[in-house]
Amino acid sequence: MADADLEPEPLDPGQIVSGEPAVTGKVLWESPDGKQIRGIWQITPGVVTDTEANELFVVVSGRATIEIEGGPVLEVGPGDACVLREGDRTQWTVHETLRKAYHISL
Repeated sequence: MADADLEPEPLDPGQIVSGEPAVTGKVLWESPDGKQIRGIWQITPGVVTDTEANELFVVVSGRATIEIEGGPVLEVGPGDACVLREGDRTQWTVHETLRKAYHISL
C-alpha cells in the first residue's frame, strides 16, 4: 500500500487555502451498489478545506492537522485511525505528504 501507484485527482481550486497541494488516489474496491468504497488517497503539503463523507481511515505515512468545524482538532500521523462523519466541514493542514487507506460509506 505504501508504494501503490496512484492516479491524479484534481482539487477544486476553491478548496485550496494555501500552498499547492496535489491529490492522488486509487479505488481498490467498490460494492456492487456503489455505497461502499475502499482505497488509497494521498495529498502533498498545503492547506485545503473539504466536506466529508462517512469515512474511516488509517494514516499510512505523513502528518496532518485536521480541524473539524464545531468539533475537535486532530493531529494524525502513521498508524492513526480517524472517523469522519458525513457533512463534517474540515480544514486539512498537511505538514508532510499524507497517504491514507480509507473506507467510505455513502
